[in-house]
Amino acid sequence: MSDFFRDIVKQLNDENTTIAEDGLASAEYSGNIDTGSYILNAALSGTIFGGVPNNKITAFAGESATGKTFFVMGVVKKFLDDHTDGAVFYFDTEAAVTKDMMKQRGIDTNRVIISEPDTIQRFRHTALQILDNYNNTSGEKPPMLMVLDSLGQLSTTKEVEDTASGSETRDMTKAATLKATFRVLNLKLAKANVPMLVTNHVYEMVGSYIPTKEMAGGSGLKYTASQICFLTKKKEKDGKDVIGNIIKVRMAKSRLTKENKQIEVLLTYDKGLDRYYGLLELAEKYDIVKKVANRFEMPDGTKVYAKAILKEPTKYFTDDLLARIDEAARLEFTYGSNDDYELEEDELAV
Repeated sequence: MSDFFRDIVKQLNDENTTIAEDGLASAEYSGNIDTGSYILNAALSGTIFGGVPNNKITAFAGESATGKTFFVMGVVKKFLDDHTDGAVFYFDTEAAVTKDMMKQRGIDTNRVIISEPDTIQRFRHTALQILDNYNNTSGEKPPMLMVLDSLGQLSTTKEVEDTASGSETRDMTKAATLKATFRVLNLKLAKANVPMLVTNHVYEMVGSYIPTKEMAGGSGLKYTASQICFLTKKKEKDGKDVIGNIIKVRMAKSRLTKENKQIEVLLTYDKGLDRYYGLLELAEKYDIVKKVANRFEMPDGTKVYAKAILKEPTKYFTDDLLARIDEAARLEFTYGSNDDYELEEDELAV
């Protein structure tokens, strides 16, 4: 850029106006928070070693018991593990998350602050106070994560007052209040480099020609969130025994990766989120491994059943193999890549 335009920017003396090349805008982010699943990381960030961006709003939306809170708690644990001086503000609007639940997931409850707002206005006021205090603190600040679980359960002040008075008038202000809330929060979160995870319920659109699910609460979160993951589930069985659920994740919105991409993750009752589930299918699609009858042929020529691979994933998913799958993830999930592109033979060589 010529000195002429640089001088114009300099003369503005405005911290909110910068040159894109300098990477100082609030949209820039410095890293990701691992979700605990390689394939979910890839869908969110384009790399299996990525995850949730560390200064944006990410939403997990789905029907009841589709794993929304489970995903969020997994990210909370990883965040606290990676940042030993960090803390999490957890807005629990359903009174659903207990100390024991967090401890069972390995979460350090000494660094989780629980807030239970009963209205959107109270949530907004508390969240903004936290962010303002955080931003106004001088010196280096420890990392912070915010969680709203869940958005759909929040009432408005008017709804609470109407219920108390016995009025059955429908509250028409909720959607507008939510939109205003996220409009204010979004830029403050980005400037503070604070990520927010939001869970939300979905419902069937009435009168839609094609069956369509929509998030509760209006368009506020839909427009503001950088990424929205829609979750559905089906049972996973071992013989006749139900051992967990396979969660299908569709990227309903994504500013960082391709929208409408779908992946599946495995959530079992005894082991939780399977870190490696979904990688074999991606590797097969890009000819990193080959499907031979009911087995997978690994890059070294050995043929192994999928169950055996997932039983001992660290044995088969070597650093070299993960690096090749990561390249496939970039092609599969990020913009500007060609779906028909095939990895070169020398890239696949062991």
